Amino acid sequence: MEWLEEGSAAAVGEALRVVAPELGDYPIAVRETVGEDDPLWCSASAVVGWAVCGEVRVVTSGRASAGARDRRLGGVGAWAGGSVPAGGGCEQHRSAAAGDQACAGYSTVRRRGFGRPRPGGAAARALFGELQQAATRERVEGAVGELAPAALQPATTDVLRERFGRWARPDQRRRVVQWCDWADEVLATQGPSVVVHGDLHGGNQVWDGEQLRAVVDFETVGLAEAEYDLRAFPGTGPGVELLTATMGHYRAITGRELAADRVMAWHLRTALGDALWRSEAGVPLPDHRTPTEWVDDLATRFTALGLETDAP
Repeated sequence: MEWLEEGSAAAVGEALRVVAPELGDYPIAVRETVGEDDPLWCSASAVVGWAVCGEVRVVTSGRASAGARDRRLGGVGAWAGGSVPAGGGCEQHRSAAAGDQACAGYSTVRRRGFGRPRPGGAAARALFGELQQAATRERVEGAVGELAPAALQPATTDVLRERFGRWARPDQRRRVVQWCDWADEVLATQGPSVVVHGDLHGGNQVWDGEQLRAVVDFETVGLAEAEYDLRAFPGTGPGVELLTATMGHYRAITGRELAADRVMAWHLRTALGDALWRSEAGVPLPDHRTPTEWVDDLATRFTALGLETDAP
């Protein structure tokens, strides 16, 4: 894992030929660079091929050491298992050109019409069976220092109660408030803190058929309860198949049970918070549907998991 010296298309192509040789010769277009004036690092995304299923995240550094951010990614890159690559630097994030099977994130797979990744044990084994081990935390903190709580906190239930009603149908507003009351009750006590990715949505996962091939954006790593990292899984694909399969594998691997209600309490805040800020900012939702449809989806997921969400 190392940093690119520059963010040119040639440099990206050379890096791709190392981590994904089959993609290195596709046409590459680097998009707008973020942080170009920063002496330590800058980042951009690049479109690979004429019909792409994902993107490559490019991070460059003009110095031998890129400071705290470099050490943080490097420390996380040393975590124990290695059954799924952890991306940093030129982040081992494989884009899939037309005809390839590897896809970055289920939401992208669905939009492009590729086959649906089937749930397997890779996510549970690599991210939860290994990343959440006490030995992994010791190793990471030995490299980067004491980890802080996960920084990407979803919207609070107070914010959702106050502002989401504008974007819901009249018949959904009371339900959303009830869900917020329920989530407050579920999360009233805090679970044990473990190392979590922090932003494990579909766009940060690379699937090849049934296998999770890579996970990227480990700069969001921090401490939270185990269920926190699954907060995007109920919305990854139709139904809750990936969530329940991952929880089952987690139980088999670690001997510990994950609580579906805690996962869904975090998911509620994440999904509605995402829909809220995008709607208020005039930004389309990732699947180009509406907040009311997302509320209906949430109701379906709660039912599928058999969760009673009517808080007293």
